[in-house]
Amino acid sequence: MKSDQKFFSYLGFAARSGNLVTGYNTCSLMMERRKLKLLILTDGLADNTIKKMLQLCGRYKIEYRIFGKSEELAHAAGKPGKGIFGITDRHFAEIICKEIDLIQSEREVFE
Repeated sequence: MKSDQKFFSYLGFAARSGNLVTGYNTCSLMMERRKLKLLILTDGLADNTIKKMLQLCGRYKIEYRIFGKSEELAHAAGKPGKGIFGITDRHFAEIICKEIDLIQSEREVFE
C-alpha cells in the first residue's frame, strides 16, 4: 500500500474512532485543554490562520504538519469543507505523523 493510501486510511480510522477534531475553533479549544497530539494544516489556508495555529502549537508544545489539500483530507475524514485537522490520540498521531513525513520525503526525492 502506498504511503498516501496509508495516510488517508489512518485519517479515516481516526475520524471513525472519534480521535479526530476539525476546524479552527475546535482545534484551538482542544489545544488549550491539552487534548490535541497532532495538528494538520492543509495547503491553501490563509497565512494568518496558519500563523495563529502555529503560535498555539508552540505555546502548548503540539506537533504539527502542513500537508495536503483540504478537499482530499476532508473527504478522507468525512468532514467536507475543513482545512484544519487535529488528532487527539497519541498512537494515531505518531502513525499519521510518520506517514506524512514519509510522503514528504518521497516527494522531495522525486522533485
